[in-house]
Amino acid sequence: MKNEKKTEEERLLDYARTVIENESRAVRDVIQHLSEPFVEACKKLASCKGRIVTTGMGKAGIIAQKISATLASTGTPSLFLHPAEALHGDLGRVVEGDVVLILSNSGTTEEVLRLIPPVKRAGATIVSITGDLSSPLARNSDIALCIGKVTEACPLGLAPSASTTAMLALGDALALSILNMRMERGDFSVEEYAQFHPAGAIGREFLKVTEVMRKGEAAPVLSQDATIEEVIL
Repeated sequence: MKNEKKTEEERLLDYARTVIENESRAVRDVIQHLSEPFVEACKKLASCKGRIVTTGMGKAGIIAQKISATLASTGTPSLFLHPAEALHGDLGRVVEGDVVLILSNSGTTEEVLRLIPPVKRAGATIVSITGDLSSPLARNSDIALCIGKVTEACPLGLAPSASTTAMLALGDALALSILNMRMERGDFSVEEYAQFHPAGAIGREFLKVTEVMRKGEAAPVLSQDATIEEVIL
C-alpha cells in the first residue's frame, strides 16, 4: 500500500510553491489598480526638477531603497530617506521641487505620517504607494497609488511579503515607464545608461577602446628592429 504521508521535503516544496503563487497573484492584482493616478504620478516624477526621494519604514523602506536605485540607474536622480532619521535632521535633504515617494501598506505608519507636514512645508510633492486609499497617508498625498488589499504569504499572515512584492512591482512600473517616456522622446539612450554602469558586465559591454588602451609612455611600443632582449625588458 502506497504511503500517502508527505515527507518533510515535499511539504517544504508545497509551501514554497504556495508562497510564490500568493506573491505572483498579488502582483497580477496590481494591474487592475492602474488608472489615471498612475499616469499623473509618472508625469510628475518625469518632470521633477529636483530629486525623487523615496521613503518607507521597515520592509517597505527596503523596497523604497530598491525603487530609488532603479530610478537613479535609469537617469532619474533619486535618493532614499529613512523616515526615522528624517525626523532627526535628515529632512534637510528634501527641498522645494523634490517629489517624495512614500511607501506604506497600511498607510498608517506613524514615522511616515509625521513626515507629511514638514515635507509639504518644504515645497515637495508627495506621491504614495499604499494598500488603502482611505488611509491617512493616501488622503494627505498629492497622488496616491494603490496595490489593493493584499493577503500576506507568511503562515501568520503578518510578515510583509506579498504586499512588498506588489509594491516593488508597482515601483518598477513607475521607474521603467518614466524611462520609456524619456526614450520615446529621445531624452535617454543606451549610451547614457552605460555611463551609470561603468563597472561589471554592463560596463565591459559598453567600454570604448580609447578608454582601456594604453597611451603615450604607457604603451609598450618598440621598433621592428628591436632585439628579443629589448622586447622582454
